[in-house]
Amino acid sequence: QVQLVESGGGLVQAGGSLRLSCAASGRTFSSYDMGWFRQGPGKEREFVAAAPWNGLSTYYVDSVKGRFTISRDNAKNTMYLQMDSLKPEDTAVYYCAARWMSFGGNYYLRSSYPYWGQGTQVTVSS
Repeated sequence: QVQLVESGGGLVQAGGSLRLSCAASGRTFSSYDMGWFRQGPGKEREFVAAAPWNGLSTYYVDSVKGRFTISRDNAKNTMYLQMDSLKPEDTAVYYCAARWMSFGGNYYLRSSYPYWGQGTQVTVSS
């Protein structure tokens, strides 16, 4: 089992940047696929980005490609989301999620992640 704690959210103007962190407990962080999801006001929780356990690739939703960068530091049991060129539509509660290593892909599938953090609020003003 793994416990996740997000940090780094806040209020930023459009065009600004934020870096979110997700700290994980446990000694097997490197064996987990990690993902970021977000839930905007009145919206469903949606996939943002994923960093699989094997480190071979990263995945993004189209709306953040070229602006957000997901990374992980297995030595620190921490995942990051660097968010640049933020837009008001990026306003949401951002959640990190984890699942045991998978070879089936579908990193965007919310239901495939059993472990979730409590979320951190990101607000982008226009």
